[in-house]
Order: sequence, then C-alpha cells, then structure tokens
Amino acid sequence: MINLDIYGWNDKLDQLKQQSTPKSLHHGRIAVVHRTCYDVISENGLLHCELTGNMVFGRPDYELPCVGDWVIFQTFEENRGIIVDILPRERTLYRKKSGTISDKQAIASYVDKAFIVQSLDDNFNVRRAERFIAQILEENINAALILNKADIIFDRSKIEEQIKHIACKIPVFFTSIHDRQTIILLRNSIVEGETVVFVGSSGVGKSSLVNALCEEPLLRTSDISISTGKGRHTSTRREMVLMKNSGILIDTPGVREFGLAINDADSLAAILDISDLAKSCRFKDCEHTGEPDCAVLKAVDNGILDPDVYESYLKLQREAWHFSATEHERRKREKSFSKIVTQVKKNKGIS
Repeated sequence: MINLDIYGWNDKLDQLKQQSTPKSLHHGRIAVVHRTCYDVISENGLLHCELTGNMVFGRPDYELPCVGDWVIFQTFEENRGIIVDILPRERTLYRKKSGTISDKQAIASYVDKAFIVQSLDDNFNVRRAERFIAQILEENINAALILNKADIIFDRSKIEEQIKHIACKIPVFFTSIHDRQTIILLRNSIVEGETVVFVGSSGVGKSSLVNALCEEPLLRTSDISISTGKGRHTSTRREMVLMKNSGILIDTPGVREFGLAINDADSLAAILDISDLAKSCRFKDCEHTGEPDCAVLKAVDNGILDPDVYESYLKLQREAWHFSATEHERRKREKSFSKIVTQVKKNKGIS
C-alpha cells in the first residue's frame, strides 16, 4: 500500500471527495500525462487510466486532467482504470494555449512552488522570467528564479543588476549540477510534502536539476545540440516524481512561448514594482501611458524605474487585458449556448 499523504492527500481533499457523486470509488493523483491516457498514483500503486466519454467530450481541454490533479477512478483490470471525476483544482498553473486567442492550457495543479529555470548562457532572458512570474503569482503559487549552469563563465554582477527588481520579490538561486552545495541549498528550500513544478525553455537543465535533487537518474536528459547550440526537447511530457523524505517535483517540457492567461491585468503593477509608484499618480485610474503628473513616467524619466521594466509592464498588461476580454466574451457565449441546449432539452422532454 502507498501512503498518499506523502503525495499531498489531506483532510480537505478527503472532504471534497465525500461531496462527490462517485465517493465510494478509488482516488489518486495524476503523475504523468500521455497523449490519450494518464498514469495515476493510487494506494495500490501506479495505474494506467483513460477518461470516460462524458469527460472527453463534455469538458474543454483545460478542464481535462493535468499532472497534479486528484482524480476518482474505477478499476477494471489489475493495473488499469477509468477516470470518472476530478476533484476541484487549487493553485493551478495555466498558460495561454499556443495559436489561440483566449484558450488556456493547464500545466500542473495543487502546486505550492514554481521554479522558473533559466541557464546562464544565451537562454537568460529577464523579460521571459517576468512573464513566468506574472502567471505564477496570479495563481497564488510561490515562485523562485533558478539560474542554472552557474559553472560556465558569466558576469554575475551584470545578471544581478538585471534581476534586482525580481530578487526583491522572489528567491533567486544560482545552481549547477556540478556544484553539490548549490543543489543542497535548492533542496533545502523545498519543504516535505510540497509540490514544485519546473518551468522554462528547452536545454536549461530542468530534468538534470530534478535528477540532482532526487540523487538518482529518474528523468531522461540530453546534451545541448552541437549543430545549433540550443537545447533539445528532452522532456516530452509532464511528469511527477517523489523526492525521498521531501517534496514532489513536476518536470515539464521546454516551451518556446509562454502566453499569459491572466484575468487581472492590474496585478502586474505589484509584480513589476510599479504599484508603489502608481500611488503617487495624479489620477487613481492612471494608465501610465501619457497622463499628466504620472509618477510612473516620472520615475522612468528620472532613472528610478528601468525603461525596459516599464516597457515589459505595458506589453504584459496589454496581453493580459486582451486575454481577459476575449475569455469573458467566450464565457458569455458558452453560457448562452448552455441555456439554449437546456431549453431545447426541456421542450423535447429530455432530462
């Protein structure tokens, strides 16, 4: 028997299960998401599960199971099952689905911390880090910036200058799998029972860091491509692993694009050190783009606020506003369509 408490099961989740219709069935946590099926950690071990037809066709993609979800399932063979329900999510990391206007994609749920991994080579991009931080904090998930491959030659003072507005908000770690002390410091930041998701581009060393933290090669890794100098997509799926006597780690495939799926664009001001300045603006609804007596614009002119941070704020805010507006319209259409379907069923006497 596996004690699911070490995977995060608690009294609150048990209460949620008791409120569900299939409360008499087994429960478990999604460990791996494949294309058409899921690996679920249960009290009886690892099971390969599929979804009921109602779940496949009755839910939008972002409501289908993701790594970290707690699900209820029915077994039909020794190591196989059918997922019939998902317990309500908390602290779910989303991103805007690539190629869409307002659709979002669930990356992981019941996440306590998110490690934003960048490598100290050409991959380092403070603007990309800001984008991840904005989405992570939106979901009430604690964030940390992991600057990996610190064994290469880099200008630390230059990096620290670029991230000073980030370092005052979240922890920053310089790590290398070749420097055991840096791995120990990172491991000590993970509390027993916490779920930590690793996000970032390909080739930054997410899987290698997970292996180093677990002190065993649980995940497949690969070297940087010699021909392109860029990271290969080693991880092709989201996968959860357990650290001995510690937390739960979720590795994710590298992403080239991380679109914001934020409903509250105003939250960006606090994340990017704009909110305190905005309190001194002449108008409470100042948009910081040209209004008279705008304290934010004055701070840019006086060198108090980095112009690049200000431009990043405007870009992310526009993106968040656009997503929020289009998602609101989509929800209105879905609600209207649902009413029509209900009325048609009522007219035809369908329950």
